[in-house]
Amino acid sequence: METEMSRRLGIEFPIFAFTHCRDVVAAVSNAGGIGVLGAIAFTPEQLDVELDWIDAHVGDRPYGVDIVIPAKYEGMDEMDPDKLEAQIQALVPATHKEFARSLLADHGVPDIPEGEQRSSGMMGWTAAHAAGLVEVALQHPKVRLIANALGTPPPDVVEKVQGAGLLIGALAGSVRHALHHKDAGLDFIICQGSEGGGHTGDVGSIVLWPEVIDAVSPIPVLAAGGVGSGRQMAAALALGAQGVWSGTLWLTVEEADIPPKQMETYLAASSRDTVRSRSFTGKPCRMLRNDWTEAWDAADTPEPLPMPMQMMVAIEAVSRGHRYPEQARDVNFNPCGQVIGRATSVRRAKDVVFSMVEEYIEAAERMQAALTV
Repeated sequence: METEMSRRLGIEFPIFAFTHCRDVVAAVSNAGGIGVLGAIAFTPEQLDVELDWIDAHVGDRPYGVDIVIPAKYEGMDEMDPDKLEAQIQALVPATHKEFARSLLADHGVPDIPEGEQRSSGMMGWTAAHAAGLVEVALQHPKVRLIANALGTPPPDVVEKVQGAGLLIGALAGSVRHALHHKDAGLDFIICQGSEGGGHTGDVGSIVLWPEVIDAVSPIPVLAAGGVGSGRQMAAALALGAQGVWSGTLWLTVEEADIPPKQMETYLAASSRDTVRSRSFTGKPCRMLRNDWTEAWDAADTPEPLPMPMQMMVAIEAVSRGHRYPEQARDVNFNPCGQVIGRATSVRRAKDVVFSMVEEYIEAAERMQAALTV
């Protein structure tokens, strides 16, 4: 299963596992793929602690870090985090915050106790915050790649990462986005179809993958959006992808740090239970449909704000959902792709990797047999 990307990174299988859990990163990397830690929820100091732990648990195997620097957002020219937060907070209408709090109150979600740390909703969603995360990642030699989840990374970030000998890439939901990444000199592109979890465009993977692969050749493309099995991985590689980038697949593994009630929600979901909604981040993001997404989509309710203002409205729901997942079950933030319908049981991450490889081999053998008939 060797591809250009797997050779450059020194991994056995071109399986890239995006996750917010360090245990999953280590498990996938140790199984022969490569784990990629989503850093958006961490301060630079917290990220350093997480990466120290991963360093100690992956031996000499590589892993990656995923950051978020949107290509366009309110206040994007301000690089002082404190000034930027104050600037954006002043733009958030009180009516939006009141509506969000009323939703939480109607569902009986308790408030965060006084004195506990609260996030402003700005963490990780701007260049000002992401810069510190990149600096920390570059201090860990086992980090071999940096990926940007929203937009083309700024030129100074690209130069800094590549100058340190790491690969840098970014997600693309359209050919236009992918061409911007190519023009910026990125090392790889993650092409995510509409069925993927998190921020996506509106074109399906089976159409989008070959369009982007043809448009940016010879830059390696990783296929994302709807990859949950070895058969789907075989389809992606047959279309010209250099590997698969998966996220939803790792939400229900044993190593995932998911509260039991939220895990139950994921395991019970079907492929028809997701929706692209701006209700949490301000940009179209695929997640499980629930009372929160339905309420913000109603005709007589506030319109979601642009990024990152909407996240400053929704962060209270996210924080209270993490603290009280049972009470917040119907208003929680559950980002995932349509392939969540395949997640019907809890498995070890290692077993997921190996089953994908076995299915890939079986699919490749079937295709080879069809050619020789």
